[in-house]
Amino acid sequence: MRECEAMRTYIALLRGINVGGKNKILMPELKAAFTDVGFSDVRTYIASGNVIFSSNLGESVIQVATESLILERFGFNIPVCVISSADLREALSHAPVWWDTDPESKHNALFVISPMTTQEALALIGMVKPEYEKLDYYGKMIFWSAPIATFSRTRLTKIVQSKTAYDAITIRGSNTARKLSELAQEA
Repeated sequence: MRECEAMRTYIALLRGINVGGKNKILMPELKAAFTDVGFSDVRTYIASGNVIFSSNLGESVIQVATESLILERFGFNIPVCVISSADLREALSHAPVWWDTDPESKHNALFVISPMTTQEALALIGMVKPEYEKLDYYGKMIFWSAPIATFSRTRLTKIVQSKTAYDAITIRGSNTARKLSELAQEA
């Protein structure tokens, strides 16, 4: 059964492509692959695997379709987080006041990849170290900030070492998250 909705703008966030020379996918080829399977208004943004497109399918169907597409077309078993433009905009409107404000800190958006829930991801992350970092969340987006000088002491460095937690999220910088929302609204 096909899950259909009204035509909506989505963002697919591919996890772990074009990082350290691994899982290389050229953005024109990624755009063509999304177009070939029937998504419309397809655009990519930077080489980290961000695809903005329109579809009348629901998020869960799109996630399965895009993960299958990446495997079939490029040979990579890549988790994909799919978020609607509206949900990303809503999450960003609930960003905590400390997120993306201190120029001496890193500010990341951790997107939770289904079937993991945000609460499950937060449990895997564990308690943050308030002396080194701040964390909050809204929907499937976790807001995280830490001073660059003490970054190596944060929980985020532990997440990267935990395959279960790391495979359940894809990370984008605050500037990328905001730009994706902006581009999706223009679509």
